[in-house]
Amino acid sequence: MDSFNFALLAFASFFTLINPLGVIPIFVAMTSDLDEKHRDRTAWKASFVSLLTIVIFALTGQLLFKFFGISVNSFRMVGGIIFFFMGMDMLQARLARTEVKKSEVKTYVNDISITPLAIPMICGPGAITNAIVLMEDASGVAQKAILLSAVFIVMLITYLGLKFSSKITRLIGETGNNVMMRLMGLIVMVIAVEFFFAGLKPIVQDIIG
Repeated sequence: MDSFNFALLAFASFFTLINPLGVIPIFVAMTSDLDEKHRDRTAWKASFVSLLTIVIFALTGQLLFKFFGISVNSFRMVGGIIFFFMGMDMLQARLARTEVKKSEVKTYVNDISITPLAIPMICGPGAITNAIVLMEDASGVAQKAILLSAVFIVMLITYLGLKFSSKITRLIGETGNNVMMRLMGLIVMVIAVEFFFAGLKPIVQDIIG
């Protein structure tokens, strides 16, 4: 695969799996009780942690899998299950507004920016698996650099989406926000099924064979 097509594949796959638009309704619901300063800090920290996690797994994922004896297919199956339940919550709009006391704001920001926002909502099993697989497929230093650049660009878009999430949600309104959350939830559930069976098929074939 030439570098241009590889760049398109990397960007499109990460943008779909990270799904910056789909994270916005979740982010708004979880940070609705925070002021603008703490909301921005949460957006930055969640994006940075996600970027760091994806890069680390891209560079060391295969070594970690071999060390723990984990296969990519098993990872895909578990990721599919996690994605399915996340999508179900989004589809049913269970992510309600969270109230936070002033004394607990700093702790709350630190907690939600890493889990569940960074991991697994932004940097989920799909994005991590994609990073590992594409890094293995990358031929030469140039394509590896292209892959990391694609991750950086998608995460920058994600950060900007979270930073201006209030303006975006005001623009589309509460109804539009709920519709978007349910639509993205449906898409996440479809991706979950694809991931689960993509991991299950090779395992079943190995057992039968």
